[in-house]
Amino acid sequence: MSLSRRSLAEFIGTFWLVFGGCGSAVLAAGVPNVGIGYLGVALAFGLTVLTMAFAIGHISGCHLNPAVSLGLWTAKRFPGSELLPYIAAQVLGGIVAAGVLYFIASGTPEFRIAGGLASNGYGAHSPGGYSLGAGFVAELVLTFMFLLVILGATDRRAPAGFAPIAIGLALTLIHLIGIPVTNVSVNPARSTGPAIFVGGWAIAQLWMFWVSPILGAMLAGAAWRGLFTEKRA
Repeated sequence: MSLSRRSLAEFIGTFWLVFGGCGSAVLAAGVPNVGIGYLGVALAFGLTVLTMAFAIGHISGCHLNPAVSLGLWTAKRFPGSELLPYIAAQVLGGIVAAGVLYFIASGTPEFRIAGGLASNGYGAHSPGGYSLGAGFVAELVLTFMFLLVILGATDRRAPAGFAPIAIGLALTLIHLIGIPVTNVSVNPARSTGPAIFVGGWAIAQLWMFWVSPILGAMLAGAAWRGLFTEKRA
């Protein structure tokens, strides 16, 4: 499969992740009487990855996340020559998804972009008022563990065919832990899309949702490579 087609698959997959995950938070989480709440949003994010892993995993690997691509590269599971096209496709998919979500959400007079469009934030913009330091550590640790799950579930020694389930459930668990802290990123493309439309504080805080997830992912890639990669005789 050509790099352009694999990058297109990454664009579509990341679109689905941001539209499905952030869309559930913006459109369904707080609906009176039937709102899905944190649990529903966490499950929505997990389902987007699970469904796309089955749909495009055999095409592009279903990274959907610049941090994942960089973590896999660090673990020597992805070529560096393909990083830029993958990351560009992922970020663009996140931005387009946020734009479509913004258009749909604006269809009701009750919608206010000041609500954040499910943007990630810390301090005054954290759902639970958590500090920059708390948010940074949470994003780093959660991304680190996410990459360990991905690397383990997709290892050739792992049971075949179950990786999408493990990865989707891991992302669900990550959101159950982290939504109150930062709204959970663990994915720079997911953070960038909504931030572009919210502007202001969301753009000002966006750096953290690139630096921390990428650092956590690359640490996980290095740890996996050093500790758990099968050595050839």
